[in-house]
Parts: sequence; C-alpha cells; structure tokens
Amino acid sequence: MLKKFLDKIICGDALRVLKKLPSNSIDMGVTSPPYNKRENKKGWLVDKVVYKGATDNLPEAKYQELQIKVLNELYRVVKPGGSFFYNHKIRWEKGLMLHPMDWLRKTKWVIRQEIIWDRRIAANIRGWRFWQVEERIYWLYKPKRGNIIGDELRSKHALLTSIWRFPPETNNPHPAPFPLALPLRAIYSIMDNKKGGLVIDPYCGSGTTLVAAKILKHHYLGIDISADYVKYARERLKRLSEEKGVIEELSKHVVKKTFKERKQRREFVGRYRKMEADKQPDTWFDYLARRDLLAGSKATN
Repeated sequence: MLKKFLDKIICGDALRVLKKLPSNSIDMGVTSPPYNKRENKKGWLVDKVVYKGATDNLPEAKYQELQIKVLNELYRVVKPGGSFFYNHKIRWEKGLMLHPMDWLRKTKWVIRQEIIWDRRIAANIRGWRFWQVEERIYWLYKPKRGNIIGDELRSKHALLTSIWRFPPETNNPHPAPFPLALPLRAIYSIMDNKKGGLVIDPYCGSGTTLVAAKILKHHYLGIDISADYVKYARERLKRLSEEKGVIEELSKHVVKKTFKERKQRREFVGRYRKMEADKQPDTWFDYLARRDLLAGSKATN
C-alpha cells in the first residue's frame, strides 16, 4: 500500500490524505502550515502573504483544533523513534499572544526541542513590540518502546546549536517559503548518512522539503491543497541541479573530534569548521558523492 505514495505529491486536504496513509510508515517529516494570520494583518511583508487555493482565515479555536488533528495523524503515520519538524511562529491577536505551544502540548508528540529560526528579517516593522525576526521550529518525537528521550545526535549535527540562522527563500511563487537549508539540516541531522527513507510534508507548498529529501537520496511524500503549488513543486523536482546553497549547508555538518574526545583530552569544545573554498567541488552532486565515499570508507562523527 505504501508504494503508491512514494515520491508523490498529492493535491488535497492534508488531514483527509493523512488518514489514508498506513500507520508507522514514515521515517520523518518537515512542514510549515499556514499560520492563520486571518488575512487582515498589515505590514510591508505581512499583507503579501496570500495563499493560492486556500484561506488563512479561520476562527483561532478551530485553527488550533485542526492543527492538533493533523499533528496527531502525523504521529500515527510516523514510525516509532521517528521525528517531525514543525515550523510556526508566535502571533498576536488584539494584544493577546498566541503561542504554538498552546496546541502542541495537546498533541500526542513528545516535544523534544524548541529551535529558534533567526530569519534576519522582520515581517512587520511597526513599533508595537521589538521587531520579530524569529520563528520557531519544534522537533517533535514519537517514542520507541517507551523511551521518550530518543537517540543522541551525532556531534557534527548537534554542534549547529538550537539557533538556526538563514533568511527565507526568495524567488519563489509561494508567499512564505522556508529556505532549502532548513529541511536539509533537519533531515540530514536525523537520518545522517542513511538513504532510502520516507520524508513527508503535509503542507508542501513549493516543494522545498521534498527537494531536500531527494537531494539526500530519500523518498518523499508531499501534500498541498493548491493545484498551482503542486504543479510548481513537481516541476521544481525535475530541476534539482539548479538548487542553491546545498554545499553551504551540508559542509557545516563537520567535526574533527567528538565532544567526548575533546573532553578526554581537556581540549576546547569549539564549533564546526567550514570547508575551505579551494576544496569545495563545483556542484553539490560532486560534494555528496565525495561525502558518501568518505562515509563508506570510515566512520564519521
């Protein structure tokens, strides 16, 4: 049954499609749902965020109820021990703060970590509060055999810290795309050098998560209610070689010595080293080929 969903983008309602998927079949996922900004907010950027084929204007209680249902269906379809990265933001409505934790704590997921995404740009530059340049990424975890802690990340991934700094994607028909670096980091950190997993994005938009999954040699499953975005995502997946920033992101996942090794030698626990410019290959195809070759010849940390 699962084979018919591999490497597909389905045009439809996220909740309805998710209910058709078999339980415990997905390795991990990354998404950013519409934020329910009610399509009535002002700002140099905010009022430009209008989705094709969908409304972003629900009563807040209904919106949160829907998100809980979608997240619980995702919990059902993700394998035990699997992860899901959920991008959202803090909002305000008539002076009252609306926080993603308001509904995330009502789902079945274990909230493993709250990551700050520093977007380096504010959507609203009025002075009602300090300019909001950040969003949140919640690392959600489905326990395996009662273990709510889960496996430890490799040092080369964990050292990227809980603050992720990159601007939103530009030159994209979707009004609110996250950058390719975001799903690349999430998927690579969890799956490491494994291949052939299945990555889901139930609000796939322009297909950024799906592109990241394919670059890292995983299967993908995307869902979006907009036929326009589905069409664009399918075409984008055919132009993989045109994607930018792949080497820049993956080359950050490097560590010479593990934390344990440095601690044993009483050495400074530093951050990642960047690839030297003269050693970078011309394309990310070459970079991945070399990385896979090294991974096959010796263990990496």
